[in-house]
Amino acid sequence: MARILVTGGAGFLGSHLCDRLLDDGHDVICADNFFTGSKRNIAHRLSHPYFELMRHDVTFPLYVEVDQIYNLACPASPVHYQHDPVQTTKPSVHGAINMLNLDKRLKARILQASTSEVYGDPEVHPQPESYWGRVNPIGIRSCYDEGKRCAETLFFDYHRQHALDIKVVRIFNTYGPRMHPNDGRVVSNFIVQALRGQDITIYGDGTQTRSFCYVDDLIEAFVRMMATGPDFTGPVNIGNPGEFTMLELAEKVLSLVGGRSNLVHKPLPSDDPKQRQPDIALAKQRLDWEPKVALEDGLKETIAYFRRTLDETSA
Repeated sequence: MARILVTGGAGFLGSHLCDRLLDDGHDVICADNFFTGSKRNIAHRLSHPYFELMRHDVTFPLYVEVDQIYNLACPASPVHYQHDPVQTTKPSVHGAINMLNLDKRLKARILQASTSEVYGDPEVHPQPESYWGRVNPIGIRSCYDEGKRCAETLFFDYHRQHALDIKVVRIFNTYGPRMHPNDGRVVSNFIVQALRGQDITIYGDGTQTRSFCYVDDLIEAFVRMMATGPDFTGPVNIGNPGEFTMLELAEKVLSLVGGRSNLVHKPLPSDDPKQRQPDIALAKQRLDWEPKVALEDGLKETIAYFRRTLDETSA
């Protein structure tokens, strides 16, 4: 049994990670300030004897004794991080510093949940880890993009300067149950609009592409990355290389929901990437990992979750 800290543990990804770690027999501390996380996501674990919930903001130091740290704390959807951009940059930068200083004292292993947004609007397709990206440093998405880029810098500087045992994963679009219904991400947007019988909003002409990884596949990659030896730091891309246009995704959601929503086009937001697809050769080689859940199967689970959630809120 390892004692493990998960920051952002009440969020979409963090709560699924807490579930997996508890199921694997570990002792889990979930730290979250509930800026975007929800107690609902971890309510079913509150009575577990090896689960501890701690309300904490990672922009302030944290003093706990653990063997491993998963640093996931940061608003990760455009709606949330553009609503309060300063409070998005601060957990990425100050939070990384505080978690790295904690790790420096503990001599534990620490994993940083980075993002494909470090590649910006890429000129290379698909994106390998060696690509340095094309990011606007002063745009409306910069609080998130540059915050995560700075966090990666800090992780590797602490690794070189203080010999910390670090792991860095770059997460591509991930979806599944417990996504926030109003987080502005394309999968949750399309599903919620279809379930409510509203028009489905497509930004731009709908030919821009994304790659969608089901949450269970992503969490499996997290656990495998944490289990690698100290010689492998990453960064490593974690995502599904299957590529879909926004129009294809909207049509697939509509066919599964069975709704009659119309497709409505709106202007493309500033700095929105035209293409996003991971090169996962490194993950296959070093983690023996690749996604298993097909998009249609994952969407069925996600739609069922949102259907229950919307029914409960309207009851």
